[in-house]
Amino acid sequence: MFLEPHINNRVERKAGWIEVICGSMFSGKTEELIRRLNRALIAEQHVEIFKPSIDKRYHDTNVVSHNSSTIRSTPVDFANDILLKAGNCDVVGIDEAQFFDNSLIEVCEKLSAAGKRVVIAGLDMDFEAKPFEPVPFLMSIAEYVTKVHAICATCGNIASFSFRLSTETEKVKLGEKDLYQARCRTCYQEGMKQREND
Repeated sequence: MFLEPHINNRVERKAGWIEVICGSMFSGKTEELIRRLNRALIAEQHVEIFKPSIDKRYHDTNVVSHNSSTIRSTPVDFANDILLKAGNCDVVGIDEAQFFDNSLIEVCEKLSAAGKRVVIAGLDMDFEAKPFEPVPFLMSIAEYVTKVHAICATCGNIASFSFRLSTETEKVKLGEKDLYQARCRTCYQEGMKQREND
């Protein structure tokens, strides 16, 4: 389990950093994001949470996990909107990072350089098992990276792939269990081979 780093009180300047929570669909990324942000709220830190405005699967504004944990948030259209709305907060939470463009990388760097703790959750791979930008870039500049895993919907093993059940090919396709399954490497590859043969 991730524990917040201890800040050295001898350092006068305020230290910021970036944390990335990544994994496949249904792996608990948002649940872990909410857990960390709630701990910051308990510590009486000023927290601002953002999500892409296109994601309205569970709620128009709140960040909601698959197990129905919820936390208030501000939907934004563009990553740069986060800089405008973060204000004087101590902690910035960002859900569904894969739905932002690569400008999110610079936004997160600016936030952390300003002394903020930035906690990001997002898919590290798309439905074709390719890196889902900007999350891999964020992982490379983050101080802390946590990869969480789901359970394979086919065999019950540890899963780290998001298998799309439909044959649609666009990269961004919002959906839940009606459209995606978490799968282990073997079951994912078998599903892709079967699709090629159909």
